[in-house]
Amino acid sequence: MDATAWYATRYADVRELIADSRLIRPAINDWPSRPGPAADNGPRLVTMAELEGPRHLALRRAVASAFSSRAVRDQLPRIRELAEHLLEAFEEAGRPGDLVAGFTEPFPLLVLCELVGIPFEDRDWFLPVLDAALDSMVASQEGRRVTDLLREYVAGLIAQKRSRPGDDVLSLLVRQCEDGALADDDVMAFGLSMLTVGFGISSFFLADSVHTLLAQPDQWDRLRDHRDLMPGAMEELLRYMPVMNGTVLLLATEDIEVREQTVRKGEVVIPALASANRDGSVFADAARLDLCRADNPHLTFGRGTHNCIGSHLARAELTVGLEALFDRFARLRLADGQEPLWDDQSVTKSPLTLPVTW
Repeated sequence: MDATAWYATRYADVRELIADSRLIRPAINDWPSRPGPAADNGPRLVTMAELEGPRHLALRRAVASAFSSRAVRDQLPRIRELAEHLLEAFEEAGRPGDLVAGFTEPFPLLVLCELVGIPFEDRDWFLPVLDAALDSMVASQEGRRVTDLLREYVAGLIAQKRSRPGDDVLSLLVRQCEDGALADDDVMAFGLSMLTVGFGISSFFLADSVHTLLAQPDQWDRLRDHRDLMPGAMEELLRYMPVMNGTVLLLATEDIEVREQTVRKGEVVIPALASANRDGSVFADAARLDLCRADNPHLTFGRGTHNCIGSHLARAELTVGLEALFDRFARLRLADGQEPLWDDQSVTKSPLTLPVTW
């Protein structure tokens, strides 16, 4: 069916709209709304991003301590240990090597699985299902099938944590269900959030960061040799790279006036975060990667009640990942004659392969 969607591209507009409580996230596999009885539309893939009001607030509070800056800081030695383990195996496999398959994809996933309580060894099953779910966002039959699979998988994890709790976030949430603070559907939403975007965004950013720096060898050398630049450089990399653009859909729950335009109730707003992060009125020389950029109020992690709860963890993974690469492969470079592969049809703009040598 036809649907009206508005693109917001300027920094000021995007910043305002992503924090506007009158705009909510429709569930994955649920936009545009399909005609027919609700039963025909099948179960929706509801994550934390689609929860609103008291349920959303309760769930964020329940997991806040596990994703706080202090908790992530305490995890840094273990995160570095996981990075070293993967890079040791990558080095032993010989050169050239595909850094996506060997490091930038499994590293954030391994960190998240250990923290949340998702078996890393299940990745060969759930990664293809996740790809199918995200690729079929509005395809009813396939969308219902893969959504069912993901929900069944997370339900199985919840049941395991209930009978055999561990020292992980899912077990923490299951205990709060038993205390009446949360419902099983809330834990389901959290689990689906971690699977769909929890590690994926960090993986995309890490791969793009390495590719961007290696494509400008002077930048790679500068950051490798001047680690004091890392905090600001990390924020600049997060601003600079348009990993996912135009993939956030916000549904208007009432009429909204934006720059003398009226977004009607039921219409969709698509805030282009990457475009906002390249707005020249906010960022001087916005199209240039400036590792020393001082003022960097990028919107990569969102804003408002739905700002990314995993932002501290994502920053840590990006920092630790780059530093581990600098330390082990000081002379890392793109492999001659082997171009990275890209999926031009994907909503993500990150290399599928990254051939490197050292």
